[in-house]
Amino acid sequence: MATTLAKSNHEMTDEEWQARQQLAATYRIFAMMGWDEAIFNHITVKVPGEDGAFLINPFGLHFSEVKASNLIKIDIDGNKLSESDYGVNKAGFVQHSLFHRHLHDAHCIIHTHTTATAAVCSMEGGLQPVNFYACNFAGKLSYHDFEGVTVREEEGERLLENLGSNRILMLKNHGPVVIAPTLPIAVIQYWALQRACEIQLETMRAGDPIVVSQDVIDVHQRDLFMAQASAEPGKAEFDAWVRQVDKIDTSWRE
Repeated sequence: MATTLAKSNHEMTDEEWQARQQLAATYRIFAMMGWDEAIFNHITVKVPGEDGAFLINPFGLHFSEVKASNLIKIDIDGNKLSESDYGVNKAGFVQHSLFHRHLHDAHCIIHTHTTATAAVCSMEGGLQPVNFYACNFAGKLSYHDFEGVTVREEEGERLLENLGSNRILMLKNHGPVVIAPTLPIAVIQYWALQRACEIQLETMRAGDPIVVSQDVIDVHQRDLFMAQASAEPGKAEFDAWVRQVDKIDTSWRE
């Protein structure tokens, strides 16, 4: 069925259709988790085998309304390459296009404003190594000072410079940008970051956090691979969330 739908939709390749389904599933996972923000924010992914082409949500639809077929194909500048009754939030894509353009491993990018992640981005010191999940990210997060809405291309050089070799950028007073080579990796990274931020906020509300030492952090990060449920990072977790989404609504597959 996927192949039939793919071939009937602008003669797209099976690989593009599979990417569309995986991205649509991701939007539905975020909606299920409550990680949406009205009709705003983005999760973008490269179209396999097609240089300079990306998939993005239609501007005007809630994450829970995204389907494989209504995702919009765009070029690196946010111009539509596929037909749609909806527009593209080109201003919001400025930040994504920057990373897609300059980072060879930026297959997918997630940027949403959850309360917990935005709150920690707005705290002095950002994420602290005070819980299991936060230790995953110690030394692996970058920060960028707030300069207003990220719609100006001239901010791009500073965003790239501040990101450095890391692949998660905490936009201060704003929210995180998670960059990854696969969607399952991006989703599991975002989930762990969300949990780290939630627990930090609750811990600080309860009292003084216990800060984990660097020696323990090093051991923790060394042994993290042993906690993987599948050979492909994030796949088992992603598949489990997709099964939950399917219990709610399977229209994302269309």
